[in-house]
Amino acid sequence: MNKFAGLLVVISSFVTAQQQMSLLDCEEAFQKNNLQLLAEQYNINMADADILQAKIWELPQLSGQINAYNPEDRKVFDVGHAKGAEITQLIYMGGKKKNEIAFAKSNKELAQLQFSQLLVDLKTQLRTTYFNLYYERLKLDNTNKQLGYMNDLLAAYKIQSAKGNVSLKDEVRLQSIVIQLNNDKLGINKNMLEFEQNLKVLTGITDDINPQLSDSEAKEILASQPFGDETELKKKALENNSDYQYNLKLIDNSKLYAQWQKSLNVPDVNVGVGWDQNGGTFKNEANLIFGIPLPLWKSNKGNAEKANFAIQQNQKNAEFQKLNLETKVESAYKTWKTQYDQLAEIKSTDLNNMDLVYNGMLNNFRKGNISLIEFADFMDSYRETALQIYDMKNGIMQSAEQLNQLIQTKIFY
Repeated sequence: MNKFAGLLVVISSFVTAQQQMSLLDCEEAFQKNNLQLLAEQYNINMADADILQAKIWELPQLSGQINAYNPEDRKVFDVGHAKGAEITQLIYMGGKKKNEIAFAKSNKELAQLQFSQLLVDLKTQLRTTYFNLYYERLKLDNTNKQLGYMNDLLAAYKIQSAKGNVSLKDEVRLQSIVIQLNNDKLGINKNMLEFEQNLKVLTGITDDINPQLSDSEAKEILASQPFGDETELKKKALENNSDYQYNLKLIDNSKLYAQWQKSLNVPDVNVGVGWDQNGGTFKNEANLIFGIPLPLWKSNKGNAEKANFAIQQNQKNAEFQKLNLETKVESAYKTWKTQYDQLAEIKSTDLNNMDLVYNGMLNNFRKGNISLIEFADFMDSYRETALQIYDMKNGIMQSAEQLNQLIQTKIFY
């Protein structure tokens, strides 16, 4: 009884270590728990802090003076007869503060675009990993089904081979099929482990995730087609791709930075008021204080020129990014179209016929209507074809996600 209870605990713990999750469930967990996404959010918060800092002026300066030595009365620190004080404030000229604030606000827009691009990239990783795991599980189920029959058949042949009823060659032929199926299973399990680990990192869920995707949902995703041709898709990508928009915004950002650096060449003004007890023309005189650097040369000329070169550099980078994005969209679309058309050539009746033939071959082999060589050749062919069909379907979903990642707006309907 205790052993039975212990077995139940083990089974229960194994079951609870896995979660049946839809793609929507995974996306919600990703939005809530992904650590990379949460960390990137702080860049926007820091950009807000930079805007706040840019709005702050220099503090007023208070200074004073007292007598150190009175030569007439030969008195040290004659504070009662000679002291003074002044307060000054730096006044920014040339629109420095306005330009600094505009540059800080532009940096926040860049941080938001970086966050948007990271969100798209990570979400694409999530979806592609989810589909990879889904199809690997289907491949595993199919392989296990074949292994179940082939292991039983091999066990029976070993018994008959030991009795001399069948040749050792037939046993070895079946053994090679089982070995190949086990090798397939080993590769599938290795892939599944990698995908499960990736999903854990992306979603923040420590349990293994079992994709909950029905056949009808998978067929609906596979049947979806992008709205528009290559030209329309390229146009949408240029309008919505955060990475490209970041490069365009970087040009504006560098122009604002150049404008700020140029304004730093304009001298600032120090203004203030002062009081002197006995050191001026009059006793207890109040004075207006005014100071400005002599603009004999441009003190920030090098940084201003450097900022202008940055504008030109960012313009060239934006041109490159545009060409790169258009090329990627074209390639991704052609890849998707080729894979979609390839799968479309395989009719659902053909897939049903494969299963019918598979079941028919099993039955006929059991009845002795076909030879072992014919059966083994068919099993090899069926095994490879089944895996290839799963890979083809997965390839369509992967290429569709790549298109979504590049265009970053709804295109599949």
